[in-house]
Amino acid sequence: MLQLYTHSICLRHDPGPGHPESPARLRAVLEALDQDRFATVDRIDAPRATREQLLRVHAPAHVDRILATTPQADTVRLDEDTLMSPASAEAGLRAAGALVAAVDAVMTGPSTHAFCAVRPPGHHATPDTAMGFCLFNNVAVGAAHALAVHGLKRVAIADFDVHHGNGTQDIFQREPRVLFVSSHQQPLYPGTGNPDEQGIGNIVNAPLSSGEGSYEFRALWNDALLPRLHAFKPQLVLISAGFDAHQRDPLANLQLQTEDYAWITQQLVELARAHAGGRLVSTLEGGYDLQALAASVSAHVSVLMD
Repeated sequence: MLQLYTHSICLRHDPGPGHPESPARLRAVLEALDQDRFATVDRIDAPRATREQLLRVHAPAHVDRILATTPQADTVRLDEDTLMSPASAEAGLRAAGALVAAVDAVMTGPSTHAFCAVRPPGHHATPDTAMGFCLFNNVAVGAAHALAVHGLKRVAIADFDVHHGNGTQDIFQREPRVLFVSSHQQPLYPGTGNPDEQGIGNIVNAPLSSGEGSYEFRALWNDALLPRLHAFKPQLVLISAGFDAHQRDPLANLQLQTEDYAWITQQLVELARAHAGGRLVSTLEGGYDLQALAASVSAHVSVLMD
């Protein structure tokens, strides 16, 4: 059975009117997953991440800053794109905690797949900086937990968000137990993700150009990213599942179709089955057209259920 981790507080993180990373994103996802065909999904309230879990990937000053920023009304701006409302710190704790709980669940069974329908997203958050709509790096917190608590030696993070996961790369670029692979549009925010950014050989960046679509995306994964993942033989597969490379998305210029998300999910499920006993955890990152987001998440979760 697929486990779905989410929390109502994630709907109350509100960066303000007109902000693309709005509560409507998660509402669209949860409404899409409320259909009969997803009735067997096990829905679980995400717990809070602990300070110890956050400090595995974030500086103490960063954790303190986020948890201390609790505006009584309206919002506080951390940078041009990243804002906090009264519920944001709690939402951030639940989003990161979802990854910890999901990792624990797939590592101890009986479920091998989990999806974290949470916000704020995480893959831009660096060890000491909130940016790109992200407060804590959720997927990194989950990966670090797998290393520290479950004693894993090889954890793979696959990121197909249209924006490069600079924060995840920064956190793990000197960690040989983690392989980070990313497809993303370039040039585009945050301006990182060049192929020559390789860490200690554990970072694989494969950019796509504006206007490219299904053919280029699938070829890139087949030729560059999936072979590296299989060679690594991960004991756990984590996915930063951003759906903003879809042709309808307003924040980028790639031309992916909904079916491409089902395809890449199937490839990553097969990777986990081949090397990790099926263990796979996916977490929501970007996706800013509500129709495309709902359809793409539905396709993604349908494969995870199978």
